[in-house]
Amino acid sequence: MRMEERLSTNSKWIATVASIWIQCSVGTTYTFSIYSSTLKSTQNYDQSTLERVAVFKDMGGSAGILSGLLFSYVTLNHHHHHTRTRFLRGPWVVHFTGAILCFTGYFLVWASVVGLLPRPVPVPLMCLFIFTAAHAQNFFNTGNIVTGVMNFGHYSGTIVGILKGFVGLSGAVLTQVYKTVCNGNPSTYILVLALLPTLVSLLFMSHVRIYGTNSVDDKKHLNAFSAVAMAVAAYFMVLTVMENLLTFSLWARIITFIILLLLLASPLRVAITADREDAMTSPKLSTPQQDPLAYHELADDESQVTAAFDDKILKDEEDMNLLQAMCTGNFWFLCIATLCGMGSGIATMNNIAQVGESLDYSTTEINSLISLWSIWNFFGRFGAGYGSDVFLHKIGWARPIFMVITLVAMSIGHIAIASGFPGNLFVGTMIVGVCYGSQWSLMPTITSEIFGVRHMGTIFNTISIACPVGSYICSVRIIGRIYDRVASGEDHTCYGTHCFMLSFMIMAFVAFFGSLVAFLLFLRTRRFYNQVVIGRLQHSSTT
Repeated sequence: MRMEERLSTNSKWIATVASIWIQCSVGTTYTFSIYSSTLKSTQNYDQSTLERVAVFKDMGGSAGILSGLLFSYVTLNHHHHHTRTRFLRGPWVVHFTGAILCFTGYFLVWASVVGLLPRPVPVPLMCLFIFTAAHAQNFFNTGNIVTGVMNFGHYSGTIVGILKGFVGLSGAVLTQVYKTVCNGNPSTYILVLALLPTLVSLLFMSHVRIYGTNSVDDKKHLNAFSAVAMAVAAYFMVLTVMENLLTFSLWARIITFIILLLLLASPLRVAITADREDAMTSPKLSTPQQDPLAYHELADDESQVTAAFDDKILKDEEDMNLLQAMCTGNFWFLCIATLCGMGSGIATMNNIAQVGESLDYSTTEINSLISLWSIWNFFGRFGAGYGSDVFLHKIGWARPIFMVITLVAMSIGHIAIASGFPGNLFVGTMIVGVCYGSQWSLMPTITSEIFGVRHMGTIFNTISIACPVGSYICSVRIIGRIYDRVASGEDHTCYGTHCFMLSFMIMAFVAFFGSLVAFLLFLRTRRFYNQVVIGRLQHSSTT
């Protein structure tokens, strides 16, 4: 009977699988380049206007304070609430809110493009539509990421890397949906963006729960999830190369899409294996799983929270709320580094199609660049999370040093794009994509370590506001203005290396400045990591 209960749908491994599947479908903001040209032409926008719409997309996808506050509200401090409101608790509420926003936003964008709404739609209204659609991603991410960190506290970098990595891969997944299901029709693809993430999240959201348990085999099974993620990424790389060399017929696309779905289903096997092994493990080696409602009711009791998360050290240095975190210098250093890295990275992502067109890349090459961006994004997200965990556990490197390294590399990538040599976009977007993805794993993990897990969702989503601010500066103030200044003709087009050279040289300087700020953060937190974070890991390994 106990074996059957442990193999039920109520386990942190099933919760991880549900989170992975949701993450695979919600990276809609990463495929903006697919339909940006259609949006621009149907609404008669110039490049600066399109960049302004893209900035609101970035703002919606980054400004996740509401999702963080909602997560805290529905998962903490609810023992005093009326019994009838207990069902409105848990991460599923956050996912449900995201599903509503996703469908509403993208459906209205689709209605604008196909003419159900009078064209052209006023720019402020279109910005509101795209903001609403992109804002849903915050709710999906917060519900999955914070739940994962709470369930795997000892390997927060690894679980964040896995979940953030699958979001990065979701751009490539959705690109395959665009090619196979939508047959290359951008308008139909926008409607799919309204339906697919909404249905997937509604289907699996009830399985995303907080258990707060730690097992000696956590790392082993997380490595299995990591292997699945690497297999999916490798498959996309092979598929992208084949698409450049061959012309795929419809049946070939269907076959490759079915193989992709089978790969994405494989995490379920890992979860079943993990559940079976956990069920055979002595209870002494694993903290008993609790009902999520009971867990949240205990959240105010310091001794029981400490037991759930394995003896937090120096409580006064952890579990800060948002206002307390904002009063520290570390918060603002992390914000500035995030602004420089993610802002210039998002600007690059938004303009891959336009830069490719200006350099006379073919449509197939541009689509390949978009797919490859998702893969590089994945390697950055997964590699930074997994690698920083390895170096933290084995060598004791403070995690902010990886922000320094990746931001320096990102500036080199921007210079490669600006140079205009043959194949520069493939080289430059690979470097920038990996380094940009790294920030999305490093920033939330550093946040949880410096400020604590309890209000992590609110704090890291607040820091994420730096992303659209940086995107606005880089996309509108730098790329958009310089492009419109050098563009000629009524269609606001520009061809040649000069169209984007100055813009990306400026962004290279921005990324390098961010690396200097990240280095200051490393110096400020190095002692904290040595005394608190590493000390906690050593303490847990001996208990």
